[in-house]
Amino acid sequence: MTASTPMLITFLVYILGMVLIGFVAYRATRNFDDYILGGRRMGSWVTALSAGASDMSGWLLMGLPGAVFIGGISESWIAIGLVIGAYFNWRWVAGRLRIHTEQNRNALTLPDYFTYRFEDHSKVLRILSALVILLFFTIYCASGVVAGARLFESTFGMDYSTALWVGAAATITYTFFGGFLAVSWTDTVQATLMIFALILTPVFVIIAVGGVDSAMIEVAAKNASNLDMFKNLDLIAIVSLMAWGLGYFGQPHILARFMAADSHHSMANARRISMTWMVFCLGGAVAIGFFGLAYFARFPEQALGVTQNPERVFIELSKLLFNPWIAGVLLSAILAAVMSTLSCQLLVCSSAITEDLYKPFLRKNASQRELVWVGRLMVLAIALIAIVVAMNPENRVLGLVSYAWAGFGAAFGPVVLLSVLWPRMTRNGALAGMLVGAITVIVWKHFGWLGLYEIIPGFLFATLAIVLGSKASPPPSPAMLTRFAQAEQAFAAPRT
Repeated sequence: MTASTPMLITFLVYILGMVLIGFVAYRATRNFDDYILGGRRMGSWVTALSAGASDMSGWLLMGLPGAVFIGGISESWIAIGLVIGAYFNWRWVAGRLRIHTEQNRNALTLPDYFTYRFEDHSKVLRILSALVILLFFTIYCASGVVAGARLFESTFGMDYSTALWVGAAATITYTFFGGFLAVSWTDTVQATLMIFALILTPVFVIIAVGGVDSAMIEVAAKNASNLDMFKNLDLIAIVSLMAWGLGYFGQPHILARFMAADSHHSMANARRISMTWMVFCLGGAVAIGFFGLAYFARFPEQALGVTQNPERVFIELSKLLFNPWIAGVLLSAILAAVMSTLSCQLLVCSSAITEDLYKPFLRKNASQRELVWVGRLMVLAIALIAIVVAMNPENRVLGLVSYAWAGFGAAFGPVVLLSVLWPRMTRNGALAGMLVGAITVIVWKHFGWLGLYEIIPGFLFATLAIVLGSKASPPPSPAMLTRFAQAEQAFAAPRT
């Protein structure tokens, strides 16, 4: 099925709107600090919705509904784990990281922060963390490119290779010009569009099948086990699904939102906004996959698209249930999810190369203008690599995301968490944790031992490595301990 003219117009208006925001942000970007962190002046609403939108990606509207459509309600354990993990990330990390990065020479990136927090004069931490970001974000960016390509392929009848380039073009454009300001402002718009689509669509699916009771009957008639939260799941499988929540502590694109907030005092309000948005969005995504089962059981003649690829369930329902104008708005939500996550991932990769490799090792005295333009060129370079990785049409969004999510969660999660909670942590401990976490994920993914999601052993072994490495190292310097104490004091201080 190809897109009608109203859907095409809706898509074009949306894309042009995002690009326009990028050019407005371009005029507001004065230096590299603005390009990478927006000058640390994001309020609670922008911080909350930008963190949510940058987190959820095309996985929210394609991967998760597709997983529930295939496996039933038991796949919602992922959503439960994510909600728990996100909440504790806001509680334990968000405000503290905002303070600690400022106390440690106003660090703009995670490699910056690790270098200054642990007084790493060798710069090994900076290099290693930048390489981890480039490795796993290239995979993560590829997942966004795949999701965008699937959308354009299904909606406009394009072949997959053409859809790859078209789907990525708008995101690359506004990220290239506007940097962090463009990414944050567009994320806020995109988060609003996503929650609208994820609430409206399941309501209309339920109406189309005759109500919740009729939908439950249809799902049970097709396969009663789809109603079982424990369908084909043992303890290891449930723990693996819920362990997605561990990943939040180490996702650079989400942590950057905390670092860019105008104050750590904004975090409490931002947390409430973000968690409300997240619960509604994840609940809607699960509902789309679940009630989509009922819809296509009732109307099997319309199920060709989801039979070919279950990750298209939201796309197919939108086109079948709504007039083309509304369908265009709803399908733009997928593009919003893809663009919001891909843009901030491209920006984090760009900052890792520019701030953490180019500036310290190649051009220590580079001007602000030069750094901004190098950052823009790096956005293009990483985007092209991600497109090449995504060229295989057999790629699945959820599979690519799960690998990158685990990589960051294990390599950075324990390091970030303990760095803001434990003053006795040392450089050697951070280095050991990062190496052990990344290597464990790669090795465990390859061998698939016990059927356990690789983030769990990666996170546990990395935490153990940090503790042992720190205990075996010389204690932190007095200056390190003083900065930590000052950060904690600032975090506890009431708003003035």
